[in-house]
Amino acid sequence: MAASATRLRRLASAAVAVTACGGAVLLTPSVSSNDRASGHPTVESLRQIINDPSAVVPSRTLQESALIGSKSGPLDILVVGGGATGCGVALDAATRGLRVGLVEREDFSCGTSSRSTKLIHGGKDKSSYVNVYVYAYMNGVRYLEKAVFGLDYGQLKLVFHALEERKQVIENAPHLCHALPCMTPCFDWFEVVYYWMGLKMYDLVAGRRLLHFSRYYSAQESVELFPTLARKGKGRSLRGTVVYYDGQMNDSRLNVGLACTAALAGAAVLNHAEVVSFLKDEGTQRIIGARIRDNLSGQEFDAYAKVVVNAAGPFCDSVRKMANKDALPMICPSSGVHIVLPDYYSPDGMGLIVPKTKDGRVVFMLPWLGRTIAGTTDSSTSITPLPEPNENEIQFILDAICDYLNIKVRRTDVLSAWSGIRPLAVDPNAKNTESISRDHVVSEDYPGLVTITGGKWTTYRRTSFSMAEDAVNAAIKSGKLSPSNECITSNLRLIGGDGWEPSIFTVLAQQYVRMKKSDGGKVVPGVMDTAAAKHLSHAYGTLAERVATIAQNENLGKRLAHGYPYLEAEVAYCARNEYCESAVDFIARRSRLAFLDTDAASHALPRIIEILAREHNWDKSRQKEEMQKAKEFLETFKSSKNAHFHDGKH
Repeated sequence: MAASATRLRRLASAAVAVTACGGAVLLTPSVSSNDRASGHPTVESLRQIINDPSAVVPSRTLQESALIGSKSGPLDILVVGGGATGCGVALDAATRGLRVGLVEREDFSCGTSSRSTKLIHGGKDKSSYVNVYVYAYMNGVRYLEKAVFGLDYGQLKLVFHALEERKQVIENAPHLCHALPCMTPCFDWFEVVYYWMGLKMYDLVAGRRLLHFSRYYSAQESVELFPTLARKGKGRSLRGTVVYYDGQMNDSRLNVGLACTAALAGAAVLNHAEVVSFLKDEGTQRIIGARIRDNLSGQEFDAYAKVVVNAAGPFCDSVRKMANKDALPMICPSSGVHIVLPDYYSPDGMGLIVPKTKDGRVVFMLPWLGRTIAGTTDSSTSITPLPEPNENEIQFILDAICDYLNIKVRRTDVLSAWSGIRPLAVDPNAKNTESISRDHVVSEDYPGLVTITGGKWTTYRRTSFSMAEDAVNAAIKSGKLSPSNECITSNLRLIGGDGWEPSIFTVLAQQYVRMKKSDGGKVVPGVMDTAAAKHLSHAYGTLAERVATIAQNENLGKRLAHGYPYLEAEVAYCARNEYCESAVDFIARRSRLAFLDTDAASHALPRIIEILAREHNWDKSRQKEEMQKAKEFLETFKSSKNAHFHDGKH
């Protein structure tokens, strides 16, 4: 009885949301003290909450109410920024029994975290947390050389931790992440021997953390595996290829999964909510909360917290300057550009990586969601909410891959192109401020405000130089907080991941139909074909049946765009269950249509807005505004349909 009373008191004090679900009231609680004390049951309790078939994330209204209610009892931590790091911090803190809130000015994963290379890297690299990766054979060899020949155990630990994290991320979200073989062409025998030996050393070091063994393929075997690979390049003949395995992900859906999992674990997460100023204690001037504007309603409110964590990515300096207008910059922004090409550029299930182009850069081509993604560039840039790729960067990528393919590379084939800003970090407390780090930096240069920036997707959770874990530890120290347990996210599968198997799509194909409404209003049944079933399985994991049920029972089984598996039912599902509040939220982060094919996304907009209008009760004026904003957003993706270029070169 005493234990039950303790649990109820904790639920009452830490309740972030109450959701009506199927006539029952569902609380998203913190875990009991008994569970925390025993270690493993904590994970089991959270897993039960996250994977409860009747569980629904608290509504946006309830999440906002929880933040407003922090005046009577402050949150332990308020996170500013809903990217990979911010949502990782919220999940880490919530699963330690802390009271957590998170606000994001736009949408979860709206910035750098959705504009990545889509790789979960397994080497200790010098890259940012979501864009270009200097790949395993480069990193592994270089850092292993330092570790082995320089007797540097620290470097070896970095490799171990990065490999461990890659495997852990894949295991925690198996529906969104998978192993991908990546091929490196070798045009002389020295390259073959050098890369093969480096990769074998990498295999040895990886041990149980290895995804699959690397191997060598002859020139003939290579072109059979990668038909568009050129046998001759730069006047040299292909000698063979070496293949290693890295991780690949659907980055924004992984980020949204982090946000929703944090919400189910008890965090109050709110997108489209902007910090406009900080609240400070009149005596000590310590930050004790923030003034927040709901960008959907225009309403402003105060949220109180013992510590604020600034995880605003490239915009962290602007957040810091709200606290101290004289704060020294921490960010040196760098731009990375990617383009999307038709599927025939690369085979399904095999990537191509060129470790060194003629100007020394790394270039890759990877299969991704039925298309080919290619990149990347690395250049200085200014910080803007909607970065755009310039034509020279797009042409550089096309020129680079042209040297290694036996097909004509055309600018007209570019279906989408985008730019992402990497927040390269400078530690403001370091004596030598000239050195720029692509690792992350945690700093509390104003009382009550902990800033974390830099890093990369692979390490959003933790490494030896941890990100989310480091930020939470710093917040605990700053606010003298009392977590009930250590970090447990290493063994916590994200929403939709627990119990997922690659064969789940067959259940969808066999048991569901897609009821489609024709232009004349007649409802006709359609097959839940393999492409649609596989897409739903990989995008939503074990929750895919919820989407399939909407497609079947609410006549929303029609495809949104020709040639793509996205269904109308997904718009309704995301509006109800994933905080999808705008048309851009859907085309960019819930589905990936804007990134895959700008023209297809544009054609799908009217129907997407129509469904969202019904879900959110939008009037005609709001619908018109949504269309305008979405069109402006798509204009920043320089596909062949919305860019001016001369294609005589390709």
